[in-house]
Amino acid sequence: MNLILAIIIITTILSSILALLSFWLPHMSPDSEKLSPYECGFDPLGSARLPFSLRFFLIAILFLLFDLEIALLLPLPWGDQLLSPLLTFLWTMALLILLTLGLIYEWVQGGLEWAE
Repeated sequence: MNLILAIIIITTILSSILALLSFWLPHMSPDSEKLSPYECGFDPLGSARLPFSLRFFLIAILFLLFDLEIALLLPLPWGDQLLSPLLTFLWTMALLILLTLGLIYEWVQGGLEWAE
């Protein structure tokens, strides 16, 4: 129990020290170099902070979702060595059906269209 308490105390102290140092160390006064245009030679015409389209984020989230699906299905070939391979097959089919229905729903709603 003493080891766990020592580890908790050390991590708390170290985290507190690092958090306090992060407030004192950065130099926050911008100079003319930081305020000048970035390597282009002319003054900026507008804001560089243009908002992204929500469709970009939707496609990115769908990509991550289907990427995680692949990660969930990778151990499937070893699932037939379990005591109940039928249960593994049913869970796999449930996952694939759920993801397919979600993809069809997004497609029908027009969420995958780039142009409006």
